[in-house]
Amino acid sequence: MKPLCFVLMPFGRKPEGGGRIIDFDAVYNEVIAPAVLQAGMEVIRADQEQIGGTIHKPMFERLMLCDYAVADMTGANPNVYYELGIRHALRPRSTVLIFAAGTTLPFDLAMQRGTPYGMDSAGNLIDPANDATRIGERLRTAHEAAHDDSPLFQLVDGMPRLEIDHAKTDIFRDRVAIAREYKEALAEARKKGVDAVRAVAGDPRLADLRNVEAGIIVDLMLSFRAVGTKEGCEEMIALHARMPRELQQARMVREQLGFALNRAGRRAEAEKVLSEVIREFGPSSETNGLLGRVYKDMWEEARKAGRGMEAKGHLKRAVASYRSGFEADWRDAYPGVNAVTLMALSEPPDPALDALLPVVRYAATQRIRVDEHRTGDYWDQATLVELAVIGRDRDAAEDAAATALSVVSEPWQPATTARNLRLLREVREARGEDAAWIGEIEHALGEAEARLMAPAE
Repeated sequence: MKPLCFVLMPFGRKPEGGGRIIDFDAVYNEVIAPAVLQAGMEVIRADQEQIGGTIHKPMFERLMLCDYAVADMTGANPNVYYELGIRHALRPRSTVLIFAAGTTLPFDLAMQRGTPYGMDSAGNLIDPANDATRIGERLRTAHEAAHDDSPLFQLVDGMPRLEIDHAKTDIFRDRVAIAREYKEALAEARKKGVDAVRAVAGDPRLADLRNVEAGIIVDLMLSFRAVGTKEGCEEMIALHARMPRELQQARMVREQLGFALNRAGRRAEAEKVLSEVIREFGPSSETNGLLGRVYKDMWEEARKAGRGMEAKGHLKRAVASYRSGFEADWRDAYPGVNAVTLMALSEPPDPALDALLPVVRYAATQRIRVDEHRTGDYWDQATLVELAVIGRDRDAAEDAAATALSVVSEPWQPATTARNLRLLREVREARGEDAAWIGEIEHALGEAEARLMAPAE
């Protein structure tokens, strides 16, 4: 039976203080996971950051019961430091510290032996295969070392050492296996549609969510979102109602609830949920972006119904929400591009558009610059499509659209972009401009949506 190795690290792209934006998922996939496998261990990654930093029972179990742990100290992430403190208090040895080359560790950890991995000034990995080999070797020798690696056990005489019941460890291993089983099942179900995801959700073991790991519940919620249908959103809402209260209150879960309520047409409820999150946690690119979408939908509905004055009010609130989200995190172009798109749709166009447009474009291109393939994900390219359309740059719009279509993965992605382009096209046509080329990009995005919506054979 292979020993378990728990990985403590951030998720996604994060700044690390020295100007670099680091793709921690790439660090995990290319360095850490291969290192753990080379050391003959099973890898388990933390999932708490996906639910807003909530520390829950499975997290403590993993910190205590995993034979080994790898902690990435890059970026001084507070969740990672908190978890490392718990690990050092519970386990005297078998915890390996790693960090990106150039990272300055805080005083309390500077004396601990750590293993750097190579990274250039743009945040790109330099030699991940070699780094994985070195970290794997550290893991193989960690438990064999004659001395403790926990500073608490090194410095405090007589620290009690836990004797863990094998029965508890066996139960924990079973839970890890179940979590992996659901992760794989949901990955397949997302490809087939809402009924397949619903079938996984109907597993009797998920009947009482109080006994289910939070990571599984969140993965299930996001799987219903990924199928891109109103049915999926209704399932998200129903799932939220069954969640344990502490998980219901997590920021990320509440954001997803707001998203689902809006897509289900329950706009007032969505506005209430998202506004409460902003009041509690402050503005953010994610929450304000979701709230901006609620106001944007209200604007479009009022406009279609001929309620011009009401529509104008919703449009102003949408711009304000998106802009606040962009100003909360200038690195995230998503709320920024929505703000400038709606500014361009205003009658007359918002005078702040010309000043904000190049800032958003810079944010979007910077995200792509740190990607080693220089393509970014779908949303990076979709952002460039919209910005080029706003800037009346047909060649750039078509080039970005071609790249976006090559990396699209879920049907609601091209549907969202096509919807925004349609709004821009209609306004341009109403102003007497030739906007047929925008319609051609819309059509290509619509075809991509239809292809992704088709059930897998």
